[in-house]
Amino acid sequence: MRAAEHGYPVIPLTRGKLPAIRSPHRGHPEVPPCRGGCGRPGHGVHDASTDPLTVRRLFATAPWATGYGIACGRAPHHLIGLDLDTKNGADGVIALRFLAEEHGFPIPQTVVVRTPSGGCHLWLTGPPAPPVPNSAGRLAPGIDVRGAGGYLVGPGSLTTHGRYVLAPGCASHPAPAPAALLHLLAAPPPTAHRDPAPGAPPQPAAALVRFVRTAPDGQRNARLFWAACRAYESGLGRELTERLTEAACHTGLSEQEARATIASAAHR
Repeated sequence: MRAAEHGYPVIPLTRGKLPAIRSPHRGHPEVPPCRGGCGRPGHGVHDASTDPLTVRRLFATAPWATGYGIACGRAPHHLIGLDLDTKNGADGVIALRFLAEEHGFPIPQTVVVRTPSGGCHLWLTGPPAPPVPNSAGRLAPGIDVRGAGGYLVGPGSLTTHGRYVLAPGCASHPAPAPAALLHLLAAPPPTAHRDPAPGAPPQPAAALVRFVRTAPDGQRNARLFWAACRAYESGLGRELTERLTEAACHTGLSEQEARATIASAAHR
């Protein structure tokens, strides 16, 4: 109710983070798909509302719900969620810092929700149009985007893996997404490969080296490992080994430490 009062449309969720109300059209799918026009609950994120009476009815229909979802892309906030994960060799937090450095935008102070898996959700606001699409790993490994038609698990929700909680000291209101980040979020996946100019290193390669070279204390190994993983994924691992090693040594790592980290990334 508090989320709805602050303008966030909500729906009840199960412990599995799925909409708690089953579709009224199960077994008899509508063509085109019904998005709530029938007036009955059970249309997932399309049921999300800020109206107190509607919210109470939704949760009364699903007393087994243990959490709530917040619809993204809806007025008044037009919420955008960045799901930063830290598993399967990816680190969404480091990936976002790399993108911010490569494209020159700040990571704003905003609402941060910690997830049971050790990751976090960053809440940002966007313009009414164009809508930001949902995506998984398109922006960078470890970053999933919740946009129009998607939802975020609200803080306080209990799931099978634990509870979602607000990060201590985070902002109380979501910050506007930087323009450069919005451009990346709205951009379609690349469809064509363009070779760099003769004699010039590919821009992603140069950005990876710069990302390692500017690593602050406490992030040197993590940045090097992440950059080396991305280099090997792009087929540039062997080509960039010496440049990444040199960049890591510039931050204070020994050559032995740097090469061990790069070898670990190559193995991964």
